Amino acid sequence: MRRLPQPSLTLVTDRSLCPGGSLAARVEAAVAGGVDLVQLREKELSAGELYRLALELKEAISGRAMLVVNDRLDVAIAAGVDGVQLPESGLPVGAARRLLRCGMVIGRSVHSADGAAKAEADGADFLVLGTIFPSRSHPGALGAGIDTIKETRARVRCPVLVIGGVDTGNLGPCISAGADGVAVISALLGAPDVAAAAREMKNALRQAWAKRALSVTTTVWESREQR
Repeated sequence: MRRLPQPSLTLVTDRSLCPGGSLAARVEAAVAGGVDLVQLREKELSAGELYRLALELKEAISGRAMLVVNDRLDVAIAAGVDGVQLPESGLPVGAARRLLRCGMVIGRSVHSADGAAKAEADGADFLVLGTIFPSRSHPGALGAGIDTIKETRARVRCPVLVIGGVDTGNLGPCISAGADGVAVISALLGAPDVAAAAREMKNALRQAWAKRALSVTTTVWESREQR
């Protein structure tokens, strides 16, 4: 089974942010800039349309990043992608596992520490937690905030990616709170230069990850010295 790198940068697709342009071209640029996982989420497309788009993105990514399809197990299996992203109200993880071919990953979208703990117990490979901050895709919602990341990290061991209003300026506290990566939509697809935006965000992620590792190491040494 292919594993997500840490820290991980995920792009969630939204064709409405590509008016007159090619989603595949923007995805290819994002992957070139450092995206590790692409989640194909285009809910209004038919199965056939989604299948053709999955094949198009698969070719554009060319193995340089993982590709999962939101909710549609049939499309994920038919297109031969890396896995599926299940909504919290979607199929049980166990049921999806029985249908997917060996080696395919299952992500579960969750909205609370309780939901995250249940998803991990059910066998999800990774979690996407949100909405953390106010975002374009959830207008009017205040966001769960950083404390939800901390609560979730205390309850689960599998990778936790956070979504919702996350950008280069606020991802640091998310990583510090225990997130293993971030998932974004408009921060990349809405950028004038997608590849440059992805590089900037990936660099910010790596810096935040290194800072967290240093903080953990310092805490361990301080604890030993106090014994």
